[in-house]
Amino acid sequence: MKVCDTIQMLESEKSRKLMTALYGEAAVDANIERYQNLVKSFQKKFAEEDVTLFSSPGRTEISGNHTDHNHGKVLAGSINLDCVGVAAKNNSSKVHIISETFNQSFIIDLNDLSPSDKKAGTIDLVKGLLIAGLLQGFKESGYEVGGFNAYITSNVISAAGVSSSASFEMLLCSILNTFFNEGRMDTVAYAHIGKYSENVYWDKASGLLDQMACAVGGLITIDFLEPASPVVEKIDFDFSSQNHSLIIVNTGKGHADLSADYSSVPIEMKKVAEFFGKEVCAEITEEEVIGHLAEVREYAGDRSVLRALHFFEENKRVEAEVKALKEGRFSDFLNNITASGNSSWKWLQNCFTNSAYQEQGITVALALTELFIAGKQRGACRVHGGGFAGVIMAMLPNDLVEEYVAYIEKALGEGNAYRMSIRPYGAICFDTVMEEQ
Repeated sequence: MKVCDTIQMLESEKSRKLMTALYGEAAVDANIERYQNLVKSFQKKFAEEDVTLFSSPGRTEISGNHTDHNHGKVLAGSINLDCVGVAAKNNSSKVHIISETFNQSFIIDLNDLSPSDKKAGTIDLVKGLLIAGLLQGFKESGYEVGGFNAYITSNVISAAGVSSSASFEMLLCSILNTFFNEGRMDTVAYAHIGKYSENVYWDKASGLLDQMACAVGGLITIDFLEPASPVVEKIDFDFSSQNHSLIIVNTGKGHADLSADYSSVPIEMKKVAEFFGKEVCAEITEEEVIGHLAEVREYAGDRSVLRALHFFEENKRVEAEVKALKEGRFSDFLNNITASGNSSWKWLQNCFTNSAYQEQGITVALALTELFIAGKQRGACRVHGGGFAGVIMAMLPNDLVEEYVAYIEKALGEGNAYRMSIRPYGAICFDTVMEEQ
């Protein structure tokens, strides 16, 4: 579609309908302007007259905290913060990306997709992880690639556990699928390509959770028992009908020095499995651990046992939450989120690091949020993502959100609470979905 026609199309009823689904009714006008400005920015930088719009969301982990690495189950959802791109084929072997968010512009030659020796830093993150590695993943999967220009912006919060990188990866997958593969790729292919690019071009031992949640959209449950072929189920549930918002609270410390803490969780769970001659906790049972408790404690240590017990119970909670959503029992769903948070705090023990026990931003934020919820008798909260530092999640009725945000930001600092919602779409070609409505 021509640039001028695209700008006009964004104000159509079909566009407004899709914008409402993606961002909520109150944010439609702001996002129409956001998209129009992006198209105009593209026009200033590139000569192509025909453009296509794309969107890919960030994600939230709802339950299944620290289970995927031991082949467990998770419940995740896409959020209304997203990466948006305007793109066009350029009939060359070059991929030219301009990132408005990070004020970067770079060109990748499809004939030279090798990463740098460092496999680190912003340029490799974009070139190796999100472009070169991504494109190589397409080639190995038998998909086609080609040259294109893209102007991209993102409001997915960095370092907040909502997968800004995976959102970017899945946006590029959608571009390549639309331009060069006639839409024949599925979301599992998207996720594996993103995982490949992170594993090989960024030396990041990530799984598929982030990519799958961003690619599929809505609420999904994933069973990683067979990690090469995870079982993904989209949950048909209209989250907006429950009049609840998801709030991510930044507690004030990043993740730079916590690698040892993160690594200890899968290692210790696997130590328990090792006692039984297995590799991961998904291959053993809770009954086996309890039946040989003294020996397992001696072999693996007490924290390892507690973390393994968390794994087993968290899998059950994911199953219970999915069942509750399917049956319309939203209060039971919330109760299980609370239970997940309690287990992460007490059994998994990923709410603060023992190396700096006086720094407990996560636990302070959880304590304050639990006090708020107890006073209102509504809502749920839990640690979000990897833990030890970073962010928490609260799920609250819409009528309590403003009060909670004011309450928590007074304690933790203004601008540290982000209101989000679950959007029903994953990584999409905006134009295609709009026409299908």
